[in-house]
Amino acid sequence: MSPQTLSARLLPLLALGVCLARFSAAQQAPPKEAFQVLQPRSAGPRMTPFLRYQLDLAWRQEEERQRAWEAIRSEGDLRRLQEETRQKLLEMIGGLPEEKTALNPQITGKIQMKGYAIEKLIFESLPGVYVTALVYSPDDRGVKHPAVLVPAGHAPNGKIHYQGVSQRLVSRGYVVIAWDPVGQGERSQFWDAKERKSRYNLICAEHAVLGNMAFLAGANLARWEVWDGIRAVDYLLTRPDVDGERISITGTSGGGTQTALIAALDPRIKVAVPSCYITSLPMRMANRIYADPDSDPEQDIYGMVSRGVDHPGLLLLLYPRPLMIASATLDFFPIEGARKSFREIRALYEQFGHGDRIAMVEGYHKHEYSAENQEAALTFLDRFNRTPAKAGLAEPAGLPDSDLLCTKSGQVMLEEAGARPLLDVIREYYEQHKSTQHRTLPEEYRNGGDRSIATWEVPKFNGAPPGNRQIAWESRGTAKAGGYLVDRYLLHYRKVLEMPLLFIHAEADKKREALLWFGENGKAGPSDWGALQGLLQSGFDIVTFDVRGLGETRMQFTAVSPDDPALGKLGFDEAYRNSVSGVLANHVYNSLLTGRPYFFDMLEDVEVASRFARARLERNVTAVSATGRGYILASAASQVLPGVKLTNPDHEKILRWSEIVEGEREVWPIELLVPGGAYLQ
Repeated sequence: MSPQTLSARLLPLLALGVCLARFSAAQQAPPKEAFQVLQPRSAGPRMTPFLRYQLDLAWRQEEERQRAWEAIRSEGDLRRLQEETRQKLLEMIGGLPEEKTALNPQITGKIQMKGYAIEKLIFESLPGVYVTALVYSPDDRGVKHPAVLVPAGHAPNGKIHYQGVSQRLVSRGYVVIAWDPVGQGERSQFWDAKERKSRYNLICAEHAVLGNMAFLAGANLARWEVWDGIRAVDYLLTRPDVDGERISITGTSGGGTQTALIAALDPRIKVAVPSCYITSLPMRMANRIYADPDSDPEQDIYGMVSRGVDHPGLLLLLYPRPLMIASATLDFFPIEGARKSFREIRALYEQFGHGDRIAMVEGYHKHEYSAENQEAALTFLDRFNRTPAKAGLAEPAGLPDSDLLCTKSGQVMLEEAGARPLLDVIREYYEQHKSTQHRTLPEEYRNGGDRSIATWEVPKFNGAPPGNRQIAWESRGTAKAGGYLVDRYLLHYRKVLEMPLLFIHAEADKKREALLWFGENGKAGPSDWGALQGLLQSGFDIVTFDVRGLGETRMQFTAVSPDDPALGKLGFDEAYRNSVSGVLANHVYNSLLTGRPYFFDMLEDVEVASRFARARLERNVTAVSATGRGYILASAASQVLPGVKLTNPDHEKILRWSEIVEGEREVWPIELLVPGGAYLQ
């Protein structure tokens, strides 16, 4: 049947279905048990089939990277791999700005301390992008000093939170610059002046809003964080008290992320000590939902695992510069991963005669830059910056936050007339890149995907994991309702994945065309019965199912954010899909690390259901329909599946990725996150 013929047939049938649905809705729906395929599971964290699938995929990709690294036989091999990794990393974050514009530094205040001063600095990393920073400088200005960058971790007061380590460094003779990352401290992007707080929070939430938008534009928030760090180096080099050949970097948590990335991409940094960040990403993927659920997109660079980078790749880019990894044994960045990555990089340093330049320190504590780790880090920095060794740590003077603000209001965007929100900068990045040739949605979906699903075998499930190209089915019973049957199936595919599926059809065994149906939370339930009857009476049999991560396949767990406990008090459905801190968001970010957006996983599941309907149910799938947020997936499915039409096309219901970026929409369904999606045709 041609698409034109199908459309002509659908319109009158659906109009009839709407009328019949009014009568149908009054008829009693089957009980909820008729729509349940799986046995109810108790609430709480669990290793779901979907999470197992993501981890299995990540470990296979990690093993591929390790096999490639085994081919390193010479330092030339290592250098070639370094350059390949550097280019990959740059591509994955969206490159770096081409022009270093004027910094326009301004000192807004100064605090004289014993033996050093704290300068309050504001500079522009890009035109209109103001960075608030503190510069700690020894009093002996006539001497050139080594310098250390201290990028801030995820603290709401940003740079101020790290005054302790900064004071300890300056007391040892270093010039120190600590700055606020965008979305923290004095650089809120979503400041509510009336409430005097961020509309989200200044820990991870603003990063989530900014980072998710950056993904759609084909970049990563890390692009702009790294650039702030590179420009901080540029500023240090303008100072007469800084020795440009002795610049180091150390930071913890989110500051550890920036430490690794900035050092990897700026060779002017001679020594690096990332704290509480380095691990092995497949291990991090395994525990993030339970231990650290807050969204932080700059730590989830698209393709980081699938393209063979991971944390060892970041560390490889530092070779042969001195490197110390500071870790916490009880951290939510798994310590086993830190040890694994360290041993792998240490072997390369040792292989080519630089084993004395790499070290690791572990503190038996949770996620923090502890005093014992700081002391080890400072000793390491002293050694490679050729400064006199000092034992112990200076006791820092804990200055109040108000004393260390660079601005009068506490927010730089309220005071600088030319300040530009980073959302504007991201939109501008998109505008600069949208004119180049890009793929269509079907092309992007097929690129790197499995093109053979339409030919997969569909055997009966025998208890063993199915093969790579099999959909093994098992019947889970049948319910009757008003002349219709609800057949329940559980599909097994991709070795570990499970798909609860319902086949709803008339009792008479008359083969009719099939329609795929799903709501925003998965397959149909009792509340959808009226609408389903309208479609049944229009002439369709219905196949409705749960894509991975939704419906019955969800983890019955509410991820409680340590940054914003109020998020944990939301209703289960809202909390599960929350884009700032939710279970589904963590699945989405896992999928980005392994190089296949979750939205495309959902489309693959639509293909799997369609293949099962054709092969086992012997139904020709010709239409797809959905409600709520599921409508966007249904629209995409109609573009990807040959011969399948969207039953009720309504362009106003379709949220286009380009419109999100162009309109700078802050919050949108997290499952729609497709890197570069704004460019798809």
